[in-house]
Amino acid sequence: MQRIRLGAAALNQTPLDWDGNRDRIIAACEEARRQGVAILCCPELSISGYGCEDAFPAAGVLETAAAVLLELEEASRGLAVAVGLPVRWESGVYDATALLVDGQLAGLVAKQHLAGEGLHYEPRWFRRWPAGQRRNLKIAGRQVPFGDLRFSCGGVRIGFEICEDAWSADRPGSRLAARGIDVILNPSASHFAFGKEKIRQRFVLEGARAFATAYVYANLLGNEAGRIVYDGSTLIASPVGLVAAGRRFCFADSLVTSGVVDLDAIRLAQSRFLQQSPVLQDDDVVDCDFPVPFVAPDSPPEPVDRRDAWECRPADGRSVKEEEFTRAVALGLIDSLRKSRSGGFVVSASGGADSSAVIALVAIGVRLVVREYGAAAAQRLGVRAEVAPDQMPTDPEQLTRQLVAQLLTCVYQATAYSGAVTREAARGMAAAVGATYHEFDVDPLVQAYVKLAEAAIGRSLDWGQDDLPLQNIQARVRAPGVWLLANLKNALLVATSNRSEAAVGYATMDGDTAGGIAPIAGIDKAFLRHWLIWLEKQGPDGLGPLPAVAAVNAQQPTAELRPPAAGQTDEADLMPYDVLDRIERYAIRDRQMPLEIWQQLRADLPDESPGRLAAWTARFFQLWSRNQWKRERLAPSFHLDDESLDPRAWYRFPILSGGFARELRRLRDAAAADGSDG
Repeated sequence: MQRIRLGAAALNQTPLDWDGNRDRIIAACEEARRQGVAILCCPELSISGYGCEDAFPAAGVLETAAAVLLELEEASRGLAVAVGLPVRWESGVYDATALLVDGQLAGLVAKQHLAGEGLHYEPRWFRRWPAGQRRNLKIAGRQVPFGDLRFSCGGVRIGFEICEDAWSADRPGSRLAARGIDVILNPSASHFAFGKEKIRQRFVLEGARAFATAYVYANLLGNEAGRIVYDGSTLIASPVGLVAAGRRFCFADSLVTSGVVDLDAIRLAQSRFLQQSPVLQDDDVVDCDFPVPFVAPDSPPEPVDRRDAWECRPADGRSVKEEEFTRAVALGLIDSLRKSRSGGFVVSASGGADSSAVIALVAIGVRLVVREYGAAAAQRLGVRAEVAPDQMPTDPEQLTRQLVAQLLTCVYQATAYSGAVTREAARGMAAAVGATYHEFDVDPLVQAYVKLAEAAIGRSLDWGQDDLPLQNIQARVRAPGVWLLANLKNALLVATSNRSEAAVGYATMDGDTAGGIAPIAGIDKAFLRHWLIWLEKQGPDGLGPLPAVAAVNAQQPTAELRPPAAGQTDEADLMPYDVLDRIERYAIRDRQMPLEIWQQLRADLPDESPGRLAAWTARFFQLWSRNQWKRERLAPSFHLDDESLDPRAWYRFPILSGGFARELRRLRDAAAADGSDG
């Protein structure tokens, strides 16, 4: 048996962090050698970082990327290593992957399909490479093969599908299989979204089976550039199934997953599954003088599954979506802290669902880092230790609470209408996670602004005609104090708006939207409330529940900005959150118009009044159109699913529009004809 060990590296890279990115690739190479890996795949654009955006075409960026590539040659001794970088050929820039073989640059393969939807703008920066084309590229004075290539390392034939290539109907893998291939490497920068890992596994497994080859998939890890969270998925497959799968959402700089495949079995599968003979050409083959080290055939290879228990055994009651949400946001927050070199987080704690979720997620992130790094957690978090390292607590719970107290500050800011229930809930959440907690009475500031406005307009303000201004000034006056604390602590101010409220503008600009990061702006309120119940009763695998959330879950969400007699709740102001989120999905994800949505809602919610459903639908579209300017100004959020409203990364809409006036007339006419205009 000719058995070789293949490796996939998940790397937590940062755009334009040349030395850091290089060193993490070197560390992955060292770990791969330790594991006995022969061929190692690193993620897409791992030298430059994937998120360089409009810096990609800069001559200095391209020159530095090429220089770092050559600095990595020595690190590839004893390995064949795939690393990604942008390169210029003639007048275009290409997304390329270089193969370094035993200390030498063998050649570069260019990406054939570019991702240009949603989060991805690859056609803005790169050109597609035409299938079958091969040229030479000059790197630091050397001419190296470039284009649509295969590599032969000691007779082991290696080809590439680069990220989007594998998601396209016209996959390069089919042409590689026709030309004869043993291993396909897929260096990727594939953003996290709920449930996406199953899709990845499917195309990896289907690729290995259909192309009769070993298949190696390596993804980026962490919050690379600010908005996108990468889960660090690593997968290795053969024609008969999954060979190895690595952990996702870890906090390491690099993580190598390896598995053994049998080349004789793969070539036997090729003889069975590939009905036509390989295309007899070799002008696309780069021969590399590297005898691939084989693994001794002492026992048949066993699948290696290093995924966490919540992912391996979802049938045992673990909730995969809740776990993914927790770990993706926690990883995004911790990387934002580290990479921005901030001193912590400040949260304006209202005692409600949104701020409580943010508080919990920050604390969970710290707890997960402590679980992974132990006594070195403070160093990993970039925290300036307040005591000597040898005086840090050794008990994980004590260490976590000490770090949370240093990193997380919560401030409850009371106005005249703030109640004891929310105050106690905010205080209880902070205490439960060990955060530093303060209370500010900002009502004197509110009254001072009211008096200034009354003097300016020459009359008293009252709730009858000044409802929204009186609400907004209470929310807005809370921002300066928490900004001041954040500045004093060199900390990130965390905005607490969620996606449902962003859809309809139910947020005070420069009030509860204030902040430098908005970690839950990509998730709907209905799921967030569900997640808080899950956190109260079950919690993340290995961490358990957070009972203090019960005081939050017992409340109806309310802004507490009107007098108590008004009985203000969010859903009374808007509509039930589950209805709002349903309308949002139909309108934004499915691009449906008001009348279509009303008809769909009547089928979905037969117990609701058709007139009420029509009114809620009309209200959504009116508020959506009116509040695009707010969405344009929200702090950067994390992409969590493919229903994002972020206008800078997913869904664009004009700030000024006709507001669906014609479409809403059709809705009202249909509702009136149905007798449902009440």
